[in-house]
Amino acid sequence: MAGRRDPPEGTPEGLPGGGEDEYRSVVFDESFVRAARVQEFSAVERMGEHARAVRSLPVWSGRKASKQILILVLLVAVAFATAIYLGVRHPYQPLQAKPAQPLRITVIPLAPQGRVPGGDPADLYARSPADQFRTGAAGITLPGAKRTKSFTESQVLTALTTAKDYLAASSLDPDVLTGGAVRPVRVLLDPDQLEQFDQSMSSPAGDGRHAATGWLMRFDPAKVALADPEIRVHGTLSISETGPDALEVTSDHVFVYALRPAAANGPRADDGASLFTVRRELHLRFDRDDLHHHRAELLVSHVQAGPQSCSADASDALRPLLAGQQASAEGPASTDPYETGDAAAALCGSLARDAQP
Repeated sequence: MAGRRDPPEGTPEGLPGGGEDEYRSVVFDESFVRAARVQEFSAVERMGEHARAVRSLPVWSGRKASKQILILVLLVAVAFATAIYLGVRHPYQPLQAKPAQPLRITVIPLAPQGRVPGGDPADLYARSPADQFRTGAAGITLPGAKRTKSFTESQVLTALTTAKDYLAASSLDPDVLTGGAVRPVRVLLDPDQLEQFDQSMSSPAGDGRHAATGWLMRFDPAKVALADPEIRVHGTLSISETGPDALEVTSDHVFVYALRPAAANGPRADDGASLFTVRRELHLRFDRDDLHHHRAELLVSHVQAGPQSCSADASDALRPLLAGQQASAEGPASTDPYETGDAAAALCGSLARDAQP
Protein backbone atom coordinates (compact mmCIF):
# COMPACT_ATOMS: atom_id res chain seq x y z
CA MET A 1 0.00 0.00 0.00
CA ALA A 2 1.01 3.54 -0.57
CA GLY A 3 2.06 5.50 2.44
CA ARG A 4 -0.06 8.28 3.99
CA ARG A 5 1.96 10.95 2.25
CA ASP A 6 1.85 9.35 -1.24
CA PRO A 7 -1.17 9.64 -3.59
CA PRO A 8 -2.76 6.40 -4.79
CA GLU A 9 -1.34 6.92 -8.21
CA GLY A 10 2.14 7.41 -6.77
CA THR A 11 4.44 10.35 -7.18
CA PRO A 12 3.83 12.35 -10.37
CA GLU A 13 6.41 11.75 -13.04
CA GLY A 14 9.06 14.41 -13.57
CA LEU A 15 8.54 15.96 -10.10
CA PRO A 16 10.83 14.49 -7.53
CA GLY A 17 9.27 14.38 -4.13
CA GLY A 18 5.84 15.06 -5.49
CA GLY A 19 3.93 18.18 -6.34
CA GLU A 20 4.15 19.66 -2.84
CA ASP A 21 7.65 20.98 -3.49
CA GLU A 22 6.38 23.12 -6.33
CA TYR A 23 4.11 25.12 -3.97
CA ARG A 24 6.26 24.99 -0.84
CA SER A 25 7.45 28.61 -1.32
CA VAL A 26 3.89 29.97 -1.38
CA VAL A 27 2.47 28.02 1.55
CA PHE A 28 1.93 30.32 4.55
CA ASP A 29 2.34 29.17 8.11
CA GLU A 30 0.00 30.06 10.97
CA SER A 31 2.03 33.08 12.22
CA PHE A 32 1.91 34.64 8.76
CA VAL A 33 -1.84 34.21 8.58
CA ARG A 34 -2.34 35.79 12.01
CA ALA A 35 -0.17 38.74 11.07
CA ALA A 36 -2.26 39.49 7.96
CA ARG A 37 -3.67 43.02 7.71
CA VAL A 38 -6.89 41.83 5.93
CA GLN A 39 -9.19 38.85 6.37
CA GLU A 40 -11.52 37.38 3.80
CA PHE A 41 -15.22 37.25 4.68
CA SER A 42 -16.87 33.85 4.76
CA ALA A 43 -19.32 32.81 2.04
CA VAL A 44 -22.29 33.53 4.31
CA GLU A 45 -20.92 37.01 5.15
CA ARG A 46 -20.47 37.81 1.47
CA MET A 47 -24.14 37.00 0.70
CA GLY A 48 -25.30 40.24 2.24
CA GLU A 49 -26.06 43.22 0.06
CA HIS A 50 -23.09 45.48 -0.63
CA ALA A 51 -20.94 43.13 1.35
CA ARG A 52 -17.17 43.54 0.90
CA ALA A 53 -14.89 40.65 0.14
CA VAL A 54 -12.42 41.38 2.93
CA ARG A 55 -12.24 43.17 6.27
CA SER A 56 -9.29 45.11 7.77
CA LEU A 57 -7.77 43.74 10.95
CA PRO A 58 -6.33 45.89 13.76
CA VAL A 59 -2.61 46.36 13.45
CA TRP A 60 -1.95 45.14 17.01
CA SER A 61 -3.58 42.22 18.62
CA GLY A 62 -4.66 42.66 22.23
CA ARG A 63 -1.70 41.09 24.01
CA LYS A 64 0.89 42.32 21.53
CA ALA A 65 -0.55 45.85 21.55
CA SER A 66 -0.54 46.05 25.34
CA LYS A 67 3.13 45.04 25.45
CA GLN A 68 4.10 47.64 22.88
CA ILE A 69 2.13 50.37 24.67
CA LEU A 70 3.82 49.44 27.95
CA ILE A 71 7.26 49.62 26.32
CA LEU A 72 6.42 53.02 24.81
CA VAL A 73 5.25 54.37 28.17
CA LEU A 74 8.42 53.12 29.82
CA LEU A 75 10.58 54.79 27.17
CA VAL A 76 8.76 58.10 27.64
CA ALA A 77 9.14 57.85 31.42
CA VAL A 78 12.88 57.13 31.16
CA ALA A 79 13.38 60.05 28.78
CA PHE A 80 11.45 62.39 31.08
CA ALA A 81 13.42 61.28 34.15
CA THR A 82 16.70 61.73 32.29
CA ALA A 83 15.74 65.27 31.27
CA ILE A 84 14.89 66.16 34.87
CA TYR A 85 18.18 64.69 36.14
CA LEU A 86 20.26 66.57 33.59
CA GLY A 87 18.43 69.77 34.41
CA VAL A 88 19.13 69.42 38.13
CA ARG A 89 22.78 68.45 37.61
CA HIS A 90 23.57 70.91 34.80
CA PRO A 91 27.22 71.93 35.20
CA TYR A 92 26.38 75.64 35.14
CA GLN A 93 23.67 75.48 37.76
CA PRO A 94 24.54 77.15 41.10
CA LEU A 95 25.92 74.77 43.69
CA GLN A 96 25.23 75.11 47.38
CA ALA A 97 26.70 78.51 48.28
CA LYS A 98 29.12 78.61 51.19
CA PRO A 99 28.67 81.38 53.76
CA ALA A 100 31.14 84.23 53.42
CA GLN A 101 34.13 84.13 55.79
CA PRO A 102 35.02 87.12 58.00
CA LEU A 103 37.51 89.53 56.48
CA ARG A 104 41.04 89.33 57.93
CA ILE A 105 42.63 92.80 58.14
CA THR A 106 46.19 94.04 58.59
CA VAL A 107 46.97 97.78 58.59
CA ILE A 108 50.64 98.79 58.92
CA PRO A 109 51.63 102.47 59.32
CA LEU A 110 54.87 103.48 57.60
CA ALA A 111 56.82 106.10 59.52
CA PRO A 112 59.02 108.59 57.62
CA GLN A 113 62.71 108.90 58.48
CA GLY A 114 62.62 112.70 58.48
CA ARG A 115 60.29 115.58 57.71
CA VAL A 116 57.64 115.02 55.05
CA PRO A 117 58.50 116.82 51.77
CA GLY A 118 55.97 119.41 50.59
CA GLY A 119 55.27 121.45 47.49
CA ASP A 120 53.03 121.60 44.42
CA PRO A 121 51.33 118.25 43.62
CA ALA A 122 52.64 118.19 40.04
CA ASP A 123 56.22 118.76 41.23
CA LEU A 124 55.87 116.15 43.96
CA TYR A 125 54.59 113.54 41.50
CA ALA A 126 57.40 114.35 39.06
CA ARG A 127 60.02 113.64 41.74
CA SER A 128 58.39 110.44 43.02
CA PRO A 129 58.13 106.85 41.74
CA ALA A 130 54.45 107.63 40.96
CA ASP A 131 55.43 109.91 38.08
CA GLN A 132 54.63 107.22 35.48
CA PHE A 133 51.47 105.94 37.18
CA ARG A 134 48.11 106.35 35.52
CA THR A 135 45.39 108.44 37.12
CA GLY A 136 42.16 107.20 38.64
CA ALA A 137 40.44 104.01 37.53
CA ALA A 138 42.59 103.92 34.39
CA GLY A 139 45.39 102.63 36.61
CA ILE A 140 43.34 99.53 37.54
CA THR A 141 43.89 97.46 34.41
CA LEU A 142 42.22 94.12 33.77
CA PRO A 143 44.07 91.02 32.57
CA GLY A 144 42.69 89.01 29.67
CA ALA A 145 39.60 87.04 30.66
CA LYS A 146 39.78 83.34 29.83
CA ARG A 147 37.35 80.59 30.70
CA THR A 148 38.32 78.17 33.46
CA LYS A 149 37.34 74.57 34.08
CA SER A 150 34.03 75.53 35.72
CA PHE A 151 33.44 79.16 34.70
CA THR A 152 32.80 80.82 31.36
CA GLU A 153 34.81 83.70 29.96
CA SER A 154 31.89 86.02 30.70
CA GLN A 155 31.83 84.96 34.36
CA VAL A 156 35.58 85.48 34.70
CA LEU A 157 35.23 88.96 33.19
CA THR A 158 32.39 89.73 35.62
CA ALA A 159 34.61 88.81 38.58
CA LEU A 160 37.46 91.00 37.34
CA THR A 161 35.13 93.92 36.59
CA THR A 162 33.50 93.69 40.02
CA ALA A 163 36.93 93.65 41.68
CA LYS A 164 37.89 96.80 39.75
CA ASP A 165 34.63 98.48 40.73
CA TYR A 166 35.29 97.66 44.38
CA LEU A 167 38.82 99.07 44.23
CA ALA A 168 37.60 102.24 42.56
CA ALA A 169 34.75 102.76 45.03
CA SER A 170 36.86 102.06 48.11
CA SER A 171 40.10 103.80 47.06
CA LEU A 172 39.24 106.54 44.54
CA ASP A 173 35.75 107.88 45.26
CA PRO A 174 36.14 111.40 46.80
CA ASP A 175 32.93 110.96 48.81
CA VAL A 176 34.41 107.86 50.44
CA LEU A 177 37.91 109.30 50.89
CA THR A 178 36.97 112.54 52.63
CA GLY A 179 33.16 112.69 52.77
CA GLY A 180 32.39 109.83 55.12
CA ALA A 181 30.29 107.93 52.55
CA VAL A 182 30.18 104.13 52.88
CA ARG A 183 27.28 103.10 50.64
CA PRO A 184 29.31 102.98 47.37
CA VAL A 185 31.42 100.25 49.01
CA ARG A 186 28.69 98.52 50.99
CA VAL A 187 26.52 97.76 47.95
CA LEU A 188 29.37 95.72 46.42
CA LEU A 189 29.72 93.34 49.39
CA ASP A 190 28.21 89.91 49.93
CA PRO A 191 25.25 90.16 52.38
CA ASP A 192 26.97 87.71 54.76
CA GLN A 193 29.70 90.32 55.39
CA LEU A 194 27.47 93.34 55.93
CA GLU A 195 27.25 92.87 59.69
CA GLN A 196 31.05 92.86 60.01
CA PHE A 197 31.29 95.84 57.66
CA ASP A 198 28.70 97.87 59.56
CA GLN A 199 30.40 97.16 62.88
CA SER A 200 33.74 98.21 61.38
CA MET A 201 32.22 101.53 60.30
CA SER A 202 30.39 102.27 63.55
CA SER A 203 32.91 100.85 66.05
CA PRO A 204 36.29 100.46 64.32
CA ALA A 205 38.98 98.53 66.17
CA GLY A 206 42.47 97.29 65.42
CA ASP A 207 41.61 93.69 66.23
CA GLY A 208 42.27 92.25 62.77
CA ARG A 209 38.54 92.11 62.01
CA HIS A 210 36.97 95.55 62.43
CA ALA A 211 39.31 98.22 61.06
CA ALA A 212 37.38 100.51 58.73
CA THR A 213 40.57 101.05 56.74
CA GLY A 214 40.61 97.35 55.90
CA TRP A 215 37.43 97.83 53.87
CA LEU A 216 38.07 101.28 52.39
CA MET A 217 40.53 104.18 52.33
CA ARG A 218 39.44 107.32 54.16
CA PHE A 219 40.88 110.39 55.86
CA ASP A 220 39.58 112.61 58.63
CA PRO A 221 37.92 115.46 56.67
CA ALA A 222 38.46 117.82 59.61
CA LYS A 223 42.23 117.46 59.18
CA VAL A 224 42.95 116.40 55.60
CA ALA A 225 41.71 117.35 52.11
CA LEU A 226 42.67 116.24 48.62
CA ALA A 227 45.14 118.64 47.02
CA ASP A 228 44.70 116.94 43.64
CA PRO A 229 41.64 114.87 42.64
CA GLU A 230 43.76 112.92 40.13
CA ILE A 231 44.96 110.00 42.27
CA ARG A 232 47.88 108.02 40.86
CA VAL A 233 47.41 104.23 40.64
CA HIS A 234 49.51 101.28 39.58
CA GLY A 235 49.11 97.55 40.17
CA THR A 236 47.89 94.19 38.99
CA LEU A 237 44.83 91.93 39.11
CA SER A 238 44.99 88.15 38.82
CA ILE A 239 42.27 85.52 38.92
CA SER A 240 42.14 81.80 39.64
CA GLU A 241 39.51 79.11 40.13
CA THR A 242 39.58 77.78 43.69
CA GLY A 243 36.87 75.16 43.16
CA PRO A 244 33.88 74.32 40.97
CA ASP A 245 31.84 77.01 42.72
CA ALA A 246 34.28 79.87 43.35
CA LEU A 247 36.69 82.29 41.68
CA GLU A 248 39.31 84.29 43.59
CA VAL A 249 40.75 87.62 42.47
CA THR A 250 43.98 88.94 43.97
CA SER A 251 44.68 92.65 43.67
CA ASP A 252 47.98 94.37 44.47
CA HIS A 253 47.92 98.14 43.90
CA VAL A 254 49.73 101.27 44.99
CA PHE A 255 47.60 104.40 45.42
CA VAL A 256 49.30 107.79 45.75
CA TYR A 257 47.27 110.73 47.10
CA ALA A 258 48.25 114.40 47.06
CA LEU A 259 47.00 115.80 50.40
CA ARG A 260 46.94 119.15 52.16
CA PRO A 261 45.68 120.39 55.52
CA ALA A 262 41.90 120.80 55.54
CA ALA A 263 42.22 124.42 56.75
CA ALA A 264 44.50 125.46 53.89
CA ASN A 265 42.80 127.95 51.57
CA GLY A 266 43.82 130.55 49.03
CA PRO A 267 45.53 130.54 45.63
CA ARG A 268 48.81 129.07 46.99
CA ALA A 269 47.21 126.45 49.21
CA ASP A 270 48.54 123.57 47.09
CA ASP A 271 52.12 124.64 47.74
CA GLY A 272 51.79 122.90 51.10
CA ALA A 273 50.73 119.57 49.58
CA SER A 274 52.42 116.27 50.34
CA LEU A 275 52.14 112.74 48.97
CA PHE A 276 50.60 109.87 50.88
CA THR A 277 51.21 106.34 49.58
CA VAL A 278 49.08 103.23 50.20
CA ARG A 279 50.05 99.71 49.21
CA ARG A 280 46.83 97.71 49.23
CA GLU A 281 46.55 93.96 48.69
CA LEU A 282 43.11 92.33 48.59
CA HIS A 283 41.84 88.80 48.09
CA LEU A 284 38.26 88.73 46.81
CA ARG A 285 36.12 85.60 46.43
CA PHE A 286 33.19 85.21 44.02
CA ASP A 287 30.68 82.37 44.09
CA ARG A 288 28.03 82.06 41.39
CA ASP A 289 25.50 84.06 43.39
CA ASP A 290 28.03 86.88 43.84
CA LEU A 291 28.71 86.93 40.10
CA HIS A 292 25.00 87.14 39.36
CA HIS A 293 24.49 90.08 41.76
CA HIS A 294 27.75 91.94 40.98
CA ARG A 295 29.24 91.73 44.47
CA ALA A 296 32.29 90.32 46.23
CA GLU A 297 33.45 88.61 49.42
CA LEU A 298 36.60 90.10 50.91
CA LEU A 299 38.86 87.42 52.37
CA VAL A 300 42.08 89.31 53.13
CA SER A 301 42.97 93.01 53.29
CA HIS A 302 46.62 93.96 53.80
CA VAL A 303 47.39 97.69 53.91
CA GLN A 304 50.69 99.55 54.26
CA ALA A 305 50.30 103.33 54.37
CA GLY A 306 52.55 106.28 55.05
CA PRO A 307 53.87 108.64 56.07
CA GLN A 308 52.21 108.03 59.45
CA SER A 309 53.43 107.83 63.01
CA CYS A 310 53.72 104.34 64.42
CA SER A 311 51.58 105.40 67.34
CA ALA A 312 48.72 106.57 65.10
CA ASP A 313 45.50 104.60 65.37
CA ALA A 314 44.59 103.99 61.73
CA SER A 315 41.69 101.63 62.37
CA ASP A 316 39.04 104.33 61.85
CA ALA A 317 40.81 106.54 59.29
CA LEU A 318 44.32 106.93 57.92
CA ARG A 319 46.37 109.54 59.82
CA PRO A 320 48.83 111.03 57.32
CA LEU A 321 51.71 113.25 58.31
CA LEU A 322 51.53 116.33 56.10
CA ALA A 323 54.20 118.57 54.62
CA GLY A 324 56.86 119.58 57.14
CA GLN A 325 55.73 117.11 59.82
CA GLN A 326 57.73 114.19 61.13
CA ALA A 327 56.93 111.04 63.01
CA SER A 328 56.91 111.06 66.78
CA ALA A 329 59.47 109.04 68.66
CA GLU A 330 56.70 107.02 70.23
CA GLY A 331 56.53 103.48 68.93
CA PRO A 332 53.46 101.45 68.06
CA ALA A 333 50.87 100.60 70.66
CA SER A 334 51.90 97.86 73.02
CA THR A 335 50.69 94.32 72.49
CA ASP A 336 49.76 91.98 75.33
CA PRO A 337 50.45 88.38 74.26
CA TYR A 338 48.36 87.12 77.20
CA GLU A 339 45.25 88.94 76.04
CA THR A 340 42.60 86.60 74.71
CA GLY A 341 40.21 87.26 71.86
CA ASP A 342 40.87 88.64 68.42
CA ALA A 343 43.38 91.34 69.37
CA ALA A 344 46.02 91.70 66.66
CA ALA A 345 49.64 92.56 67.25
CA ALA A 346 50.50 96.23 66.67
CA LEU A 347 52.75 96.60 63.62
CA CYS A 348 54.72 99.48 62.16
CA GLY A 349 57.19 99.90 59.32
CA SER A 350 59.70 102.48 58.15
CA LEU A 351 58.94 104.42 54.98
CA ALA A 352 61.97 104.24 52.66
CA ARG A 353 63.50 107.54 51.62
CA ASP A 354 63.29 106.54 47.95
CA ALA A 355 59.50 106.19 48.29
CA GLN A 356 59.18 109.96 48.92
CA PRO A 357 59.69 112.91 46.54
